[in-house]
Amino acid sequence: MISICVYLGSRDGQDARWAALAERTGRLIAEQGCRLVYGGGRAGLMGRCADAALEAGGEVIGVIPEHLVSREVAHTGLTRLDRVANMHERKARMADLADGFMTLPGGIGTLEELFETWTWRYLQLHGKPLGLVNDNDFFTPLLDFINNATQAGFLDATTNRMLLAEPTPEALLDKLLTAHHHH
Repeated sequence: MISICVYLGSRDGQDARWAALAERTGRLIAEQGCRLVYGGGRAGLMGRCADAALEAGGEVIGVIPEHLVSREVAHTGLTRLDRVANMHERKARMADLADGFMTLPGGIGTLEELFETWTWRYLQLHGKPLGLVNDNDFFTPLLDFINNATQAGFLDATTNRMLLAEPTPEALLDKLLTAHHHH
């Protein structure tokens, strides 16, 4: 079974569209016969995505460090919850379990996961596809920054192109699955 790791916020955000996007993504992953891997929390977009995947009959694996079990409130209804020692182990376990990575709106933790996964891909520590869902232009300022960094010579065009960006979770999942099958 192909596993898709989703990085996303542990808050809901101001606009109801983000909650709807997280739920749509979780449902989509399950309906496509894929397993959802995520950070194991019950709150915010994280919980919504997991719940939607479970409701659609999907498998969901959460990975959470012990110190966040109470703070982020671990999701107790998952197919599997892996409790790890720290954030480094959490990210490594999620990356190991995944065949592809999808980033939805979130804050600094979400961005940190995206950038670490992308950096590891650039360093050839993995060859798994990754991308973000640029719903309602949420990530456009970030993509502009990345293009500026490319033009300024701090990353090359090949590295820039590794980060897929699609306006919908459907389009991004399609690209991740195509890339996985061609890998």
